[in-house]
Amino acid sequence: MFSAASLRDPSVGSKIGIEMAGHSAWKNIKHRKAAVDKKRGKTWSKVSRQIIVAAQKGGGDPSFNPSLRFAVDAARAANMPRDTIEKAIRKGTGEGGDERYEHARYEGYAPGGVALIIECLISNANRAAADLRVLLDKNGGKIGVPGSVAFGFAQRGQIVVEGATEEQLMNCCLDAGAQDIEGDEESDIVRVLCAAGDLMAVRAAIESARLQVESAEIVWIPLQTVGVDPETLALVEKLVEILEDHDDVQRVYTSLA
Repeated sequence: MFSAASLRDPSVGSKIGIEMAGHSAWKNIKHRKAAVDKKRGKTWSKVSRQIIVAAQKGGGDPSFNPSLRFAVDAARAANMPRDTIEKAIRKGTGEGGDERYEHARYEGYAPGGVALIIECLISNANRAAADLRVLLDKNGGKIGVPGSVAFGFAQRGQIVVEGATEEQLMNCCLDAGAQDIEGDEESDIVRVLCAAGDLMAVRAAIESARLQVESAEIVWIPLQTVGVDPETLALVEKLVEILEDHDDVQRVYTSLA
């Protein structure tokens, strides 16, 4: 994915130019690698929390614990090593330490009046609330009271399928409870929405048709969306990125159009 680019300055000697280009290119590669490693580590940390909480509440067998199955699937999609996944499961069942987290949902607003739902797994409620309040205040947002924006969203099951057509999915999962099937014209990715309680059944129907499920999860879908100008959009996207980088934050949902 990386493209080679000449960094050589024609005004200096070729040897110096090559040395500088090599040094600069290597520096860029190391920087990119460090960024990728950091992102991977952050993703693994967040998914580990999901696994721990799921195992804590429903036991350590994914066959009988749908939440754990979803979390393990997310871990595998993030290329988390098997032993790391198993270690997280043991932590959740109490065999590998006393690490514990709780679900928490925070609500608020981003610039432009865009509604936010921030899903977290936390170990310290007071610290998490204070951190998120500071991040919102510093970036043009505002924390809200519980219920201040949630009424404008609905929880739905969401399944992302790659390499399938909308027609294929209609044939296999409408009877299982699929409500909306949305394709992307620029890719072969299709999103299937259903009632949260039908997520497992719809997923099973899709997998029975030998179609590849990329992800399956419960998400918040805005009932009404808000349009903003490009400048405000950039501010909202920056705030969402900052929030998602916080260790306690799992997902951020917005009412952006």
